[in-house]
Amino acid sequence: MKRSVLSVGAAAAAVVLMIGLAGLTADAQYKKAAGAKAAGEKDVQVKTCYECHDPIQQLHTMGRHGKVNCVNCHSGLAKHVANPGPDTRPGTDTSWEACGKCHKDQYDSFMQVAKHRPARDEKSQLTNRSPNPFWDKLMAGHGFTKEHSLTRSHVNMLVDQFVVDRAFGGRFQPKNGWQYVNEKGKVWDVLTDTHQETKEHKAFMTQSAAAANPTCLQCKTQDHILKWSYLGEPVPGATWSRISNVVEVAKDVNHGLNCFVCHDPHAAKPRVVRDGLIAALTRPEADTLWHKDPRHTNIKVIDMGTRGFTRKIAILEKYDTKLQCGQCHVEYNCNDGYDPRNPDTSKKTVGYNSPLTNHFPYKDVFGLYDHYVKQVNFLDFKHAITGGLLWKAQHPEAEAFYNSKHAKAGAGCDSCHTPKMKNKQGKVFTSHFAVTPKEHIKESCLTAKCHPGWTKQDAVYAIDSVKAHIRGKMRKAEFRLSALIDKIVAAKAAGVDSEVIKKAQDQHLKAHILWEFWTAENSDGFHNPDMAKEALLKSADEAFKGIKMIDDAMAPKTASAAPAR
Repeated sequence: MKRSVLSVGAAAAAVVLMIGLAGLTADAQYKKAAGAKAAGEKDVQVKTCYECHDPIQQLHTMGRHGKVNCVNCHSGLAKHVANPGPDTRPGTDTSWEACGKCHKDQYDSFMQVAKHRPARDEKSQLTNRSPNPFWDKLMAGHGFTKEHSLTRSHVNMLVDQFVVDRAFGGRFQPKNGWQYVNEKGKVWDVLTDTHQETKEHKAFMTQSAAAANPTCLQCKTQDHILKWSYLGEPVPGATWSRISNVVEVAKDVNHGLNCFVCHDPHAAKPRVVRDGLIAALTRPEADTLWHKDPRHTNIKVIDMGTRGFTRKIAILEKYDTKLQCGQCHVEYNCNDGYDPRNPDTSKKTVGYNSPLTNHFPYKDVFGLYDHYVKQVNFLDFKHAITGGLLWKAQHPEAEAFYNSKHAKAGAGCDSCHTPKMKNKQGKVFTSHFAVTPKEHIKESCLTAKCHPGWTKQDAVYAIDSVKAHIRGKMRKAEFRLSALIDKIVAAKAAGVDSEVIKKAQDQHLKAHILWEFWTAENSDGFHNPDMAKEALLKSADEAFKGIKMIDDAMAPKTASAAPAR
């Protein structure tokens, strides 16, 4: 059945690719791609494919890939054209090399590894963002206390997800031991399953956790994009869903961050594929940062579901890294958890059958308490010390950056992390080596439109100064949160009224959200230092309110317990 798609408009048609094709004519691109086809594959009549794939026709004919034949990304087409149907369905190349054969500069830069910090560098180390002892105390009961490491490079992201101690319980291990930190490429070239005897998802190693789930893999890879229905709904025809066995899903993927997550392969236009973000941008409440932005980038949502189930993408009218990077560098929920309205917290009450286990608020730190507690009624975990319900942040860089001074000045994530570079021939291209701007200060901070009067030392000094100041505020918020936890424990031991305890636990939640957002946000607040400082100061204020509640409730008990004179 054909599916109709409205035009994304003249603005989208005029977009210039950021992936470095400007120097090639459409014919030259086609010839270059044709020379890299799979051996034995012959061009197909593209119009034959259009007869059944109307969304593809409308995408393919609007952009720079219009003359690239289907065989450059799909295999087994001749058989499928001769006998269309699921049994002859073509293969789809989801590898980096599929795009890299034509976009070499982008591919080579993407494959670079950031070595400015070691691999598996835990945030809870004393020199890092969330140092112990407060980290393990404040997050007690959550898998992130098993291992919460700083980011590495995009090319490593799926490997790193599989080996981290909190994800698969130690099941997946490097084939070559610690040599893996200098290996890059497909997951199953680097890792092995040490427990092939079972598909059970559990902790195989002490002090680890089996906290991975199919939704959390959506950020790390889209190898299975054609097998996953919208929001991971378990529907006929979709191989994988939110309720699938995550071990089996893991074994069906191989590449971290595919190129087509941000670049539509048919139209060669910017896009979003993360279903949770598409759901947020189209929900009727119209309450996200994007909705409230009068200059937001327009999108056109397209149902690509020609396999019997709904599968959506969103084409953008122009490149917008707040949305494209915001598919993964964003706060979202991918876990089962608790409905805070339910007084029984002895077990989780929101399971993976709920769409809340694939949910994006796309709001800044000040909107999250109301969003989760009052609007969607979801919290992640129960604190192991206080017994109160808490929220767990993911990595909300997009929301932190959205209304920052840099964003308002016109900078995007790419301005600092993947700037324009020159190759050996002097040709300008967009680097796809996503790394701290400290690694390429000249191309990011010191450009003519940013800080041309600064030296490299000036720029690094400014960055480090902001980060140091915000880390100091994080430490103070943690101290107050720790004190509030101790007070709740003491109040319970003293028999303080349960309603007072409940109110103090709610203060704990408010203070926790305002603090933990910034431990998960990977810039030490640099993406928006004004918001970071305000939130962390408010975190301390909310903790003090909780402490005062308990002190006031315990004062009569303390007085009555005092010895008579």
